[in-house]
Amino acid sequence: MNERELSQLLADVADGKLDVKSACQVLQRGPFRSDALEFATPDYHRALRCGLAEVIFGEGKSSDQITEIAIRLGAEGEPVLVTRLSDRVRADLERHFPSARSNRPARTLLLNPPPEREAHEDEPYVVIAAAGTADLPVAEEAAEVCVASDVPFRRLYDVGVAGLHRILNRAPELQSASAVVVVAGMEGALPSVVGSLVRCPVFAVPTSVGYGASFGGLAALLAMLNSCVPGITVTNIDNGFSAAVAAVRVVRAMTPSVRPGPERR
Repeated sequence: MNERELSQLLADVADGKLDVKSACQVLQRGPFRSDALEFATPDYHRALRCGLAEVIFGEGKSSDQITEIAIRLGAEGEPVLVTRLSDRVRADLERHFPSARSNRPARTLLLNPPPEREAHEDEPYVVIAAAGTADLPVAEEAAEVCVASDVPFRRLYDVGVAGLHRILNRAPELQSASAVVVVAGMEGALPSVVGSLVRCPVFAVPTSVGYGASFGGLAALLAMLNSCVPGITVTNIDNGFSAAVAAVRVVRAMTPSVRPGPERR
């Protein structure tokens, strides 16, 4: 159950279209439902509590465990995002959920997927900017969060600072965005460039892409944390998920009618 559904339920009770007992039964099946599995306790109330529904972190879970959790979370038709999937587990889930949206580079699977929403300048949207093609798996994880959240977004890929004109040529799209997720490895310079061009929040994601001295993304992380451009927020290495959730929250604050989406369990 999301905020719009709860508001409609309360309105139906207020208008006499639904009695209190029936409303309580709906609530028991929805946000206050308790489902304790042997290995997990799905959180049906998170969308109402936090504005974002629960997401399944797939790494370390078996396909059977993920299937059990996903069936319960998606029983009412809400999108259910699963992240950090191995190829084997993702293939198992694809067989079990043939209508799900699968993104191999992102290592994600999305049950009950809404259509991907194209960004338009007359409404708030997220831009996801990736420095290089090697950064796309992390950028695509961020993109899947936007899809699951029913939030419009735009991809700007291969716009790293090695060819500075590439990102400068996309300045109008950046400056029209409500939030920008910037994904970069190597020396992690792209968020500083983007942060100098826009007035909206910038969420920087260092990736583990780079040669030995990049230390698996640590060099990019430290560079982003030490940026001289104020107002840049930095997530953990390869964590496109958290950056996108933050960007989605910005868009939702500007468009409160947008339905709740995912937050990782």
